[in-house]
Amino acid sequence: MLIEILAIAGGLILGVVCGLIPGLHINLILPFLILASVPFSSLTIILFVASLTIVYTFVSFIPSIFLGCPDEDTALAILPGHELLNKGKGHEAVMLALSGCLAGLFVILILIPLFIFILPSIFYYLKFIMFFVLLIASGYLILREKNKLLSLFIFLLAGFLGIASLNLDLKQSLLPLLSGLFGSSSLITSIIKKQKIPKQSLEFSLEKKELLLPSLASFLVAPLCSLLPSLGAGQAAIIGSDIIEEKSRRKFLILLGSLNTAISGLAFVALYSINKARTGSSAILQQTLDTFSFNQLIIILATIFILGIFSFFLTKRISRFYALNINKFNYQKISLTVLIFLSMVVLIFSGFLGFLVFIISTATGLLTILLNSRRTNLMGSLMLPSILLYLPI
Repeated sequence: MLIEILAIAGGLILGVVCGLIPGLHINLILPFLILASVPFSSLTIILFVASLTIVYTFVSFIPSIFLGCPDEDTALAILPGHELLNKGKGHEAVMLALSGCLAGLFVILILIPLFIFILPSIFYYLKFIMFFVLLIASGYLILREKNKLLSLFIFLLAGFLGIASLNLDLKQSLLPLLSGLFGSSSLITSIIKKQKIPKQSLEFSLEKKELLLPSLASFLVAPLCSLLPSLGAGQAAIIGSDIIEEKSRRKFLILLGSLNTAISGLAFVALYSINKARTGSSAILQQTLDTFSFNQLIIILATIFILGIFSFFLTKRISRFYALNINKFNYQKISLTVLIFLSMVVLIFSGFLGFLVFIISTATGLLTILLNSRRTNLMGSLMLPSILLYLPI
């Protein structure tokens, strides 16, 4: 029993550390668990992976919103999150995402019967519709812009960069790509503009009806991303954004939080139902466990639900600390420090070739900002490769 408690505690602590350190995605450290897991029981491994995954899902919104440093799942949180931060509402932005994360827990519970009883019989046919779903979502992303040619240019530019990056011999190819497009470009902009963060308010209120449309969008879109490779929360948010009010920053953050949690949890259900790994966490379990039983799935889901609620309050406290202190420091120096650290992380985990991708993607992100184009167009870096992957030929 002591080992299991330590596994949960270890996953919780490591989830917080990885969530707060820019660029340190859990997918960077999970492969090492294959070697470390040999002397431990399957229950210990399951508890550790589930704890690490759910805690990271909540905490990772902190650096995305307060520091402008995303991972692949929270990249789009920078856009509305940083806007609210500049209005003194950074804590509110985090709380909106966390509220979505909580809603995502219930989305998981509702979708479990669908995944277990219906999914196996329809899984084969899903891949045939994904090309059209992604094409329609991409078209919507481009056509909603006033300057449609500029939007198309940025989308294709990011898309070809994504194709090149994903086809290079890189470890963690998404790290330099998305860190440059969304992270370092924001940091450099803050440094150049000598941006000062205003005093942050701790006020937060949320009406229950605000959760309805984002939760519905998550319910409809999360299954596709939990079942099909190459689709993450970023693409899901673009697809699901048409269901919510386009200009509602609040609802978009709720949607992104809900999708992150739902996709993380449903990936384990998909592993049990169709024996397919769709996230780094589920892939680790597939490689380290001889079998994956229904009882083990129940343990994972119970851990995710209980620690998800705990992570909500833990991340809330961390967010309050950031909100109370971030305006006391020189934000330019913070941005420069984070930029240097992010560059070092890219060099260490992706090498010099990855660092070159990082520089090019940073330039692409800066170009998008200078041309005053919506940075959601940069999601072409993931959507165009996905479209080509599902091309019906």
